[in-house]
Amino acid sequence: MDIFLIILSVLLLVAGIAGSVLPFPPGPPFSFLGFWLASFTAYCSDISTTHIVTALAAMVFIEILDYTIPAWATKKFGGSKKGVWGSIIGMIAGIFFTPIGMIMGMFMGRNYTKGIIGAFIGEKLDGKELAPALKSAFGSFVGFVCSTAIKLIYGIATLWLVLKPIVSEGFDFVKNIF
Repeated sequence: MDIFLIILSVLLLVAGIAGSVLPFPPGPPFSFLGFWLASFTAYCSDISTTHIVTALAAMVFIEILDYTIPAWATKKFGGSKKGVWGSIIGMIAGIFFTPIGMIMGMFMGRNYTKGIIGAFIGEKLDGKELAPALKSAFGSFVGFVCSTAIKLIYGIATLWLVLKPIVSEGFDFVKNIF
């Protein structure tokens, strides 16, 4: 059973890392699920309840940051209230219209395409010229890059915490398979 859980855990952790940059699966929740499953194995017996609660709290915090950083960055890059709201509304709409966003923003392929477009539209509705509206939209993009980096760090850290004890044991679990 440990072998099955380790394999499933690693698959979820890798899917979590991929989900940090792809539209699906959601990265941090998949990484957490893989981390949590690994804690039930003898190979990762060092993972305590405290580690799991900390990883869960970090995952929730990162998911909140994932939606707030682009709006904050939009504001820092000179965005108006309408630009910030456009960014937020665009990101929420992205949850429901991901395929459309991928077509509209092939260079991004994420929900944040709508956040960037939303920030731009909000700025134009506020009466801003093209350059300031693009600057605010660029702020949303900077926020997207930062939140993606945070999610990647979380995913890589959870994968490392699971693989470290396995690697240090010299992959003894592989011998158990055969």
